[in-house]
Amino acid sequence: MTRSNLRSALRIESAELRLVRLPLVTPFVISTGTMQDKIFPLLTLRADGIEGYGEGVMDPLPDYLDETVSGSMALLREVLLPQVIGRSFANPQELERLLSPWRGHYMARAMVEMAFWDLWAKSLDLPLQTLLGGQGETVEVGVSLGIGTIDDTLSRVEAHVAQGYRRIKLKVKPGHDLALVKAVRAAHPTVPLSVDANSCYTLADTGMLRALDDHALDYIEQPLAWDDIHDHATLQQRLRTPICLDECIRTVADARKALQSDAARVINIKVGRSGGYGPSLRIHDLCAAFDVPVWCGGMLESGIGRAHNIHLSTLPNFTKPGDTSSASRYFTRDIIEQKLETQDGLMPVPQQGAGIGVTLDRAYLGERTLSAEVFPPPRPASGPVSQPESRPA
Repeated sequence: MTRSNLRSALRIESAELRLVRLPLVTPFVISTGTMQDKIFPLLTLRADGIEGYGEGVMDPLPDYLDETVSGSMALLREVLLPQVIGRSFANPQELERLLSPWRGHYMARAMVEMAFWDLWAKSLDLPLQTLLGGQGETVEVGVSLGIGTIDDTLSRVEAHVAQGYRRIKLKVKPGHDLALVKAVRAAHPTVPLSVDANSCYTLADTGMLRALDDHALDYIEQPLAWDDIHDHATLQQRLRTPICLDECIRTVADARKALQSDAARVINIKVGRSGGYGPSLRIHDLCAAFDVPVWCGGMLESGIGRAHNIHLSTLPNFTKPGDTSSASRYFTRDIIEQKLETQDGLMPVPQQGAGIGVTLDRAYLGERTLSAEVFPPPRPASGPVSQPESRPA
């Protein structure tokens, strides 16, 4: 089935917004810092006895992009949830149009939109994959390895190659780049290999980046500034290795400008970064029209966000392995009941019922919840209303 024209109006009756902390198995180190825990907001939308889930991918501090957990939760609490609760929507596109006038805050808007897609798919008793237009029972998966010593990285690469992962991605930064790539490539001459700089280089580093051309990388991800498509176009003309853009691609217009200027020959699509499924589908289709492959990036999501990513990855232009690797690489226990684990580099599409196909482990979610709010808030118990004292004028 292609993207469905089925309609089922849903009235969003209530919502729950949680702040959750999941400890990581090991610290995850990239060029901008080290993450010890995954702290994220989790949204539940309710309608007709059904729940839909969306996970936020913003960080506590604006070190990936400019959105933050606290700012996003405030916007959800004060603006977005009051705007949608009590209203009926025939489809996710209708909800997207309601949220679209707000500037920026793509990750917060994506939480609402993604939770509604899950809710809508469940109301139709269909897997989310079917409504998105995807197909297949598995998706190809790569692995992203945080910064560590060369010896440690070589050991981790060896272990993940043995597990069958279809691509190895190395996090790099100035001073921890060329020697690392040389060592990994020497040990693994044929493994699909890429690097991710998370915006830590400038055009002054062109010499080092050009030296990476000799090591058969699949792509160099986001080498330059998070908001500079122009310099990436300049750099791409100096490199043989394709540039993949991540942080730069917030909107469909960003993707169009990157593709028209040859700033990106691969694009990483993240649903949260792009504002939801609607924009992500349009970016996917645009890249297909330019014959540019895409893959699904990860933000160390829990099982809710990971399940959303897997369903998106079933679309036809996701031809490169994504970052939806086994949840056990990051968490000793997840907040869902299913185990999202790869086998020989393939991740099964979750199929536990309709929607995103996973269910919450409510007991463990309760243990890991830092705060929880319901909307609309419970009314106070009924009783006599006290009158203010009259005071002399």
